Amino acid sequence: MADAELSISSKTYSSWSLRGWLLCRMAGLEVREKTIALDDPENRAELLLLSPSVLVPRLTHEGASVWDTLAIAEYLNELYPDAGLYPEDRIGRAHCRSVSGEIHSGFANLRSAMPMNLKVRHERFPLFSTARQDVERIETIWNQCLDAYGGPWLFGEKPTVADAMFAPVAQRFLTYAVRLSAKSAAYCDWSNDWPLIREWIDAARQEEDEVEELEIEF
Repeated sequence: MADAELSISSKTYSSWSLRGWLLCRMAGLEVREKTIALDDPENRAELLLLSPSVLVPRLTHEGASVWDTLAIAEYLNELYPDAGLYPEDRIGRAHCRSVSGEIHSGFANLRSAMPMNLKVRHERFPLFSTARQDVERIETIWNQCLDAYGGPWLFGEKPTVADAMFAPVAQRFLTYAVRLSAKSAAYCDWSNDWPLIREWIDAARQEEDEVEELEIEF
């Protein structure tokens, strides 16, 4: 029986829940999943980008209660320093923390224009100029990392916190058929083939609940 609990939201719609879950799995921490109901007002508000939420993801472990995805990443890195959540070298770690922090705190236009929905695929989707600027910045981050560290992950041969943070973005790009450079498209495909991502998506497809406001059709 796992002695840790991870509170999450919808696997279909919640990018933050996916990030927290990936980090726990990457660290090797076995967790019980506690799902916050979609009809919880605070949870629903977070999914609809109406307000921040401290409900999910939240890791409870040996007396500690840790919320905020990057806080969970740092906590797990302290517990499991050999798990490779961050690159081994100082400069690489600094770079990884910087790009992870950027996706954590920014890209509001992309989030609002392309909410996460793992059950749909659009053949085409109108992308407003402000969201396109976010896409271009993300591609710049990916290309710099892939060029500097050789891929196939952003910081080399193993997934790191940065890959967990950008995994929902890769799913958004696939969902909304975003036009990308060949290198960025290859990284999206690589992330999508990650066994942990496939496991999460398979579980999402078993969910029955829907948030009508997030079922965008064009």
